[in-house]
Amino acid sequence: MNISNRLKVIGEMVDNCEVICDIGTDHAYLPIYLIKKYVCNKAVASDINKGPVEKAKFNVKREGLSDKISCRLGGGFTTIKPFEVDGAVIAGMGGNLIRDIIEERKNVFQSLKFVILQPVQNPEILRQYIYEVGYDIIDEELCFDEDKYYEIIKIKYNNKPIKVESIYYEISKRLIEKKHPLIGDYIKFKIEKYTNILKYIGNETQSVKKRKEEVEDKIKKLEELLLCL
Repeated sequence: MNISNRLKVIGEMVDNCEVICDIGTDHAYLPIYLIKKYVCNKAVASDINKGPVEKAKFNVKREGLSDKISCRLGGGFTTIKPFEVDGAVIAGMGGNLIRDIIEERKNVFQSLKFVILQPVQNPEILRQYIYEVGYDIIDEELCFDEDKYYEIIKIKYNNKPIKVESIYYEISKRLIEKKHPLIGDYIKFKIEKYTNILKYIGNETQSVKKRKEEVEDKIKKLEELLLCL
C-alpha cells in the first residue's frame, strides 16, 4: 500500500511497540502500514465519523489484518482505555482540536508512552499549550508533502511547564537545534506568510494597530532566527 510522505514521516516516529492507536484514522492507512512494517503487533483505528470507520474496516479486511486492527467509532481518546495501547497518533486536525482531545481524556494520555501530533492548522497554539502545561517534547519533525509543510510533534505526559520565547511556538526550537534540512525554507515560508498578512492590516483602531505590531514583531524574530542558521 502506497502512503503519503506525511504518513511515512509520522510512521518513522512511532516506537516499536505492542499496540498503537490512530485517532482520526480515516482510511486506516497508517495502522496498516505500521503493522506491515512490523512496527507494532496490533493497532486501533479510531474515527469520530461512521463513514471513515467503514472505509477503515474495508481496507483492513482487504489487507487481511482484521485480527490485528480494531476499527472503532468515537471521538478522540474515548475509544480506548488507560494502558490499553502503548502510544497514539493524532494527525490531520487543527491544533486547537488536538489540544482539546488531550484535555478531554487526560487519564488516557497520561498512560501512553508517547503521542505523535500532526496539526494541519494552528501548530503554534498546540506548541504553546505543550510548553505551558509542561509535557515532554520527545522529538519534532517537519515534512513537505503536496505543496504543504507539516509539523510533527512527539510528546509524552509530564507536569513541568517550560518558559520559552514566544517565537518558539511558531518555529520548533528542536528543529533549529538539530539543523533540520527544511527549517530554513520553512522560516522563509512563515516570513512570506506574515508579510502578506501585514499588507491587509490597516491602522484604523488600537486593536488593529496592536495586531499589526504583533505581526511585525513575528517577522523580525523570524528573520533573526534565519540569520542564526
